[in-house]
Amino acid sequence: MEKLRKPKWLKADSLGSRKTREITRMLRRLHLNTVCESAKCPNRGECFERGTATLMILGDHCTRNCTFCAVEKGRSDLLPPDPQEPEKVAETARLLKLKHVVVTMVTRDDLPDGGAEHIARVVRALREIEGLTIEMLISDLQGDRDALAKVVASGPDILNHNVETIQRLYPQVRPMADFQRSLDLLKRVKSIQPSMLTKSGFMVGLGERREEVVELMGKLREHEVDIVTIGQYMQPTPGHYAVREYVTPENFAFYQEEGEAMGFRLVCSAPLVRSSYLAEKAFEDIETSQKDNVNTVEERRYEKSNSLVVNLK
Repeated sequence: MEKLRKPKWLKADSLGSRKTREITRMLRRLHLNTVCESAKCPNRGECFERGTATLMILGDHCTRNCTFCAVEKGRSDLLPPDPQEPEKVAETARLLKLKHVVVTMVTRDDLPDGGAEHIARVVRALREIEGLTIEMLISDLQGDRDALAKVVASGPDILNHNVETIQRLYPQVRPMADFQRSLDLLKRVKSIQPSMLTKSGFMVGLGERREEVVELMGKLREHEVDIVTIGQYMQPTPGHYAVREYVTPENFAFYQEEGEAMGFRLVCSAPLVRSSYLAEKAFEDIETSQKDNVNTVEERRYEKSNSLVVNLK
């Protein structure tokens, strides 16, 4: 398959220097890894300049074999959770004087509860910081209801789980995942805690059709998802799943309008959108709309702010 040429609208900000070194030194001192480089995120330059980073805890290998992801895979190099990691994450949040934290994870099928108790400990440690809001981006936990209940009970402000792509492409893109299991997890959050905000994200450009994207958004709404993020898939290395299409900004705008019409509390749809990108502004927008009793999402200009994106790995 011939490799597609990246269009001009996919240009991301370049890596910073001073701020990048500052954040890297701090993370190394705390023995924390960053997934910004591991996943080859296109926004890492901008995020570093904004004083944000994406941390990896629970090791640096994933137990799933998703073909779109650049994070290392395999079970032989997995390590048990570091009992000090929740405190390290909380210390990082304090050092950066954060107002909003996103804690993400990749799948740890080797752990009995998928890492749920460890995730809950991270949330509880962060809850000790006054005024901090917390978003948890979790795996499907293999559909374990008790594991999910542990995470929800720890009290994050937003519970996020990404479906990543349309159902038809799961065998090629997420062969060890299950589309319906992911949808059921998102709805189950509401049955445990009806007031908790739920969020999901997916990529386009993997070979899906426009009507399939609209159908996917409809299914997310049927499962009571509040927030959806949609971004362009970019092949991290030649060995990963190939980009089938670079979706135009006009199509992203179409998905934005469709999602808003469906009743999502917030839709973030643009080429460089990623699940955790500028998540603090999204949360602020939700809070503002609640206070003002706004039922539609207006176009927003995301300004620079202080947050941390924390990846559990």
